Amino acid sequence: MKKISAVIVEDSRLARNELKELLKDHPQIELMGEAENVAEGFKLISEMNPELLFLDINMPEKDGFELLEMLDQIPIVVFTTAYDEYAIKSFEYNAFDYLLKPINKGRFAKTIDKLMPLLEDKTSNASSEILTEDSQIFIKDGEDCWMVTVKDIFLFEIVGNYTRVYFKDHQPLIYKSLNQIEQKLPEGLFFRTSRQQIINLKNIKKVSPYFKGTLKITLSNGKAIEVSRRQSSIFKQNLEF
Repeated sequence: MKKISAVIVEDSRLARNELKELLKDHPQIELMGEAENVAEGFKLISEMNPELLFLDINMPEKDGFELLEMLDQIPIVVFTTAYDEYAIKSFEYNAFDYLLKPINKGRFAKTIDKLMPLLEDKTSNASSEILTEDSQIFIKDGEDCWMVTVKDIFLFEIVGNYTRVYFKDHQPLIYKSLNQIEQKLPEGLFFRTSRQQIINLKNIKKVSPYFKGTLKITLSNGKAIEVSRRQSSIFKQNLEF
């Protein structure tokens, strides 16, 4: 059985030791390292690229939420904290779970049991460069933050020097070019309709002939996308339209 890599970012040595003791009952999780603050945690995560992160929230200088904002690619996150007031905010970040310290052994075991199928699936499709449809990415727009699963994004659209990301009922802007984004997207799930837009193929509701051999694609949310002439031809060839 392939082991799942994990790191701990926690400012309390006692709490780190508690987590390490709990992990002894779960040999499928391999602890790659630990850090006691955000700066050390960022360096450790960047070097180790773990699949799982046990993350404290309330730390000196910067908190756990700020650490997530610094990362380009987010591991699966299990928040650990002594303060239940952060529970709602943690799930705004799409955390997998939220464990209140001191952590109950049985509660910890349930979290690991729920994690394993997801972690094993991510590991089997892992790539250091290309995202999978189950990869989670961190998006920040002003004071609003989300952790979004790639397959839940149905459209990327250029807005000036920014790209608007459409998922669920949200449309935040990120400071990345469409070319940068396209290079990391999973092959076969997304399609570049023009210089301005990339769509999720699984969110197509209708494809209609449009102007001079081009196509118009209607997405599941009702948004209409005009496909460029060149990309219309590629779309027809690829999908045998």
